[in-house]
Amino acid sequence: MSVMGSDVAPDAAQRRREQRGWCWYDWANSVFPTSVSTVFLSLYLTSVATAAAQADTSRNGPNPCPAGNALVDCDISIAGLSFPAGSLWGYLLSVATVVQVLVLPITGAIADRARNKRLMLGVLAFGGAATTALLALVGGENWQLGVVLFIIGNICFGASVVVYYSFLPEIANADERDMVSTKGWAFGYLGAGVALALHLVIYLFHDSFGMDADGAVRLVFLSSGVWWAVFTLLPLTALRGGGEPAEDAPRAGSTVLEGFKQLKNTLLEAKHYPLTLAFLGAYWIFTDGIATVVQVAPQYGNLELKLPQDALIVTVLIVQFIAFVGGMLHGWLAKYIGAKKTILISLAIWLVVVIAAYFVQAGQANQFYGLAVGIGLVLGGTNALSRSLFSQMVPPGREGEYFSLYEVGERSTSWMGPLVFAGVGQATGSFRLAIISLVVFFALGLVLVALVPVRRAIEAVGNPAPKVL
Repeated sequence: MSVMGSDVAPDAAQRRREQRGWCWYDWANSVFPTSVSTVFLSLYLTSVATAAAQADTSRNGPNPCPAGNALVDCDISIAGLSFPAGSLWGYLLSVATVVQVLVLPITGAIADRARNKRLMLGVLAFGGAATTALLALVGGENWQLGVVLFIIGNICFGASVVVYYSFLPEIANADERDMVSTKGWAFGYLGAGVALALHLVIYLFHDSFGMDADGAVRLVFLSSGVWWAVFTLLPLTALRGGGEPAEDAPRAGSTVLEGFKQLKNTLLEAKHYPLTLAFLGAYWIFTDGIATVVQVAPQYGNLELKLPQDALIVTVLIVQFIAFVGGMLHGWLAKYIGAKKTILISLAIWLVVVIAAYFVQAGQANQFYGLAVGIGLVLGGTNALSRSLFSQMVPPGREGEYFSLYEVGERSTSWMGPLVFAGVGQATGSFRLAIISLVVFFALGLVLVALVPVRRAIEAVGNPAPKVL
């Protein structure tokens, strides 16, 4: 058995095998947030809900909602609440995030107590893959099925990521962790790009495959679930921790109960590691800026820069594939100058990218592609090094609990960036001023990370510090 947080591994060859296998889960699960959530499900579920609203008003009133105007009169209802079909996706994301905030801390606490984390990862991953594939059944007017499946899939995705992250200190020592984390993140973006390219071929050339557009989207969902499940087999095969739980392992019911108790203890004890919390707070701030830039970039390109849809699709693909290169570069640079300095350089580049976005001229797709290259270079690496650096600031044996806080905090603060962007845009009437307002997240994050003495933070929790930091 490997020792959590230890710099000594019993078998270097086995450790490298586990590291390679571990990286494949980034490849496997990345299809869910990219092809499913970001590109296809948002528009498809909205169209299904709009069709349901149109059918309902046709049956019950003389004035059916106008086609393609889901934000006006196309009301749908669930649990006694009525709202426009066009608002469904936004509300669904909010609900799914709240549910994750409630579930993930318990997941982390249970993961640290479970004797078979590999089995736990497999159950969550295959559960998410299955619900993703079942999205292929959504069609006609049954948007409610899509809501339920997405919430379950989103829970499985987030919970599996918490368990997946908690493996990192077990399979990589202090000096290996940055490279392993960045390689995994880079693999994730490469996998997302490959899957999205294949899905775009299915969608754009659906006539050649004898399908209509809706059938093509349902095939995308089905193939995304299969992709997630098949590539999950690679990390499950490579990682140790399989087999039957140890004889002294708590039963499932008591594990859940102890998970709740341990979560309470984690929240109470975290205050004893103020440097870890300081880095975590800085991460929550700048990762909100990163997520917001990615989320609003298509809107900025479409509404402010007047770019066509095909240019926006090309931009998404550029970001995915360049992010692979950027992730690997971050790992290489961290090897020589340390993770903290590399993160600071990355945040400085984010500042340059956001400021440059303000000056991109309308209709200039090549300039927008240049921004995509800049985003891709720092997108994966910033988060990957934050993941590995945080793993070193966590008390040994408590990785699952702290990574659940890491993920929960990220989701709990994810409303700030979009709020700033929307608020500035509404107040000024300019998307350019809205986009440049996001520099505050990167500037503040840069300053806060610079102020954290990470070596002291690592030593404070009882972990050995890497040679280069």
